[in-house]
Amino acid sequence: MGRLFGTDGARGVAITELTCELAMQIGRAAALVLTKEAKHKAKIVIGKDTRISSDILEAALCAGICSVGADAVQLGVIPTPGVAYLVRSMGAGVMISASHNSVEFNGIKLFASTGYKLPDAVEEEIESLILDTPEKVTLQSHTNVGRMERYEHAKEDYIQHILESVPTRFDGMKIALDCANGSASATAETLFTALGAEVCMLSAEPDGTNINDHCGSTHMEQLMAYVPAHGCQLGLAFDGDADRCLAVDETGKVVDGDQMIAICAKALKASGKLEKDTAVVTVMTNLGFFHFTKREGIHAVATKVGDRYVLEEMKKGGYCIGGEQSGHIIFLEHATTGDGELSGAKLVEIVKQSGKKLSELAGEMETFPQQMQNVRITADQRNRWKEDEAVCSVMKQYEERLGEDGRILVRESGTEPLIRVMVEAKDADLMQEAVSAIAEELERYTKR
Repeated sequence: MGRLFGTDGARGVAITELTCELAMQIGRAAALVLTKEAKHKAKIVIGKDTRISSDILEAALCAGICSVGADAVQLGVIPTPGVAYLVRSMGAGVMISASHNSVEFNGIKLFASTGYKLPDAVEEEIESLILDTPEKVTLQSHTNVGRMERYEHAKEDYIQHILESVPTRFDGMKIALDCANGSASATAETLFTALGAEVCMLSAEPDGTNINDHCGSTHMEQLMAYVPAHGCQLGLAFDGDADRCLAVDETGKVVDGDQMIAICAKALKASGKLEKDTAVVTVMTNLGFFHFTKREGIHAVATKVGDRYVLEEMKKGGYCIGGEQSGHIIFLEHATTGDGELSGAKLVEIVKQSGKKLSELAGEMETFPQQMQNVRITADQRNRWKEDEAVCSVMKQYEERLGEDGRILVRESGTEPLIRVMVEAKDADLMQEAVSAIAEELERYTKR
């Protein structure tokens, strides 16, 4: 993880941590690094979510971009995958969003003109220009400064792209959409209505302060109650910047990202479109997914936690679908990043074509009970716990007891001084026993 950029851009409490000054510096450095090969006057496109701080940070970014001679093109409120799509024809891009986080946070995500998030080396070059060699930033003046302009058709272009990726009509379907009072509020109703669905909108009235506030993919209770009460076939819930999607079946039960990937991978395989019969997931993916794929003749490749690692594996192996339990799903044939509205539309397409209820499709994958417990460690204890005899012994003991009907994953957090203990098992009592025993032994270790 870099000094400014984490696994998904620069992020922090807006204005006090992710300051206007830093946003302006990122704008300058990004414009210089990302457009140095440009043959004509460089352009940087900027999208944003609905947070009250997004306008302020947008102004600072635009000032930085224009001060070094590039043009800043404002797209307005749009999903993150909308920015990723538009940069391929318009130049490099920036998305201002803290995704599923609460309103006080914000973030800056950078996209290359290919539509992909930046590789580590390019982020490090931008960081170095800001932190180590700011004297290399040359400000422009007179007629050499950049211009600020608005592109008024960003939402329409993005919606049309999704429509072209989902040829099936949804006529006769009633769908509830929870937009988290975020970016999907600007596009989801138009998209799903254009596909022919009767749409019921929830949390689609952003006021700058209510993004992700007890709604969206991180708070599913509202949608779970609404779908069965109003006779919807299913519901879709997006996060603040709409790069994630989770679903609710007709009974109000959550269908998570693992189940969505399973449903989509099986449908792709049946149509001969699952590249190398493989789906890419992470080590945190539910064990039931691996049992499902084995039964269906689908290969499952597991990466480290994080959508960037899923994407890297997909590109390296030539695979077409991958994602995470959180609902961050990548359809590489159509998108360069996770796209919640595309994922949701693909799921609805399968429900429509199959003639089955979503509960039937999701029920084909057994979800194992899963529990996690965190244990706090100090910096000097990182990695050393893995060699502790007592810790290793209790983990081995429960691995043997769980056998093929469960698994244990113990890993350090990449963002906090924590060890995360995760256990899955068909036997919920044994799962709870294993989590408690391993966590207690780790806590004893931290005090030795």
